Amino acid sequence: PRVNSSLSSDELLLEDLETEGERQLKSLLHQQLDTSVSIEQCKSKRRCFAPASFYKPFGEEAAGALTLSQFQALQESNKETSSLRELGLSDSEILLWK
Repeated sequence: PRVNSSLSSDELLLEDLETEGERQLKSLLHQQLDTSVSIEQCKSKRRCFAPASFYKPFGEEAAGALTLSQFQALQESNKETSSLRELGLSDSEILLWK
């Protein structure tokens, strides 16, 4: 925080304190005003995002009375299906695999 040197630490004014939001805005402003950026720097800052995931609730299949072994088998099947989805397979491809 910025401190006004004429005031003691007990008399700090809220207007004199720099918030984290203000620091972030200043940082973004300096980045926008900096025109000495190269293409290589822009490429290095590029971020790659993972593809969207598909969520299917587990509770619908597990509803009702199940034994422990039935529930564990259902849970293992669900883990396998979710790992196949993470590999990018569609539902029809997963059914074909199984």
